[in-house]
Amino acid sequence: MSISHSEVERVARLARLRIDPADLDDRARDLGRILELFDRLAAVDTRGVEPLSHPLDATLRLRPDTVTEEVDRAALQRGAPEVEGGMYVVPRVIEPR
Repeated sequence: MSISHSEVERVARLARLRIDPADLDDRARDLGRILELFDRLAAVDTRGVEPLSHPLDATLRLRPDTVTEEVDRAALQRGAPEVEGGMYVVPRVIEPR
């Protein structure tokens, strides 16, 4: 698949990447190869193939979901500059309109 210099420049701008104009030919060729690979993958017939949740046929060991330690909120908040109703009070970061 062929990709133009203007398309490479647009993608670079959207991705906030700086590409040296001397490298545009190489980047266009690389992106074209990547897109060709996606075209080849899209052409594969996957009907009847079950999706995998994990690439290896492994089963994770499960443990009971139990509380193993208690948190002393008051002790943790003692060093905070300001606490209200059990919550940390922080400065406003979004200005109202």
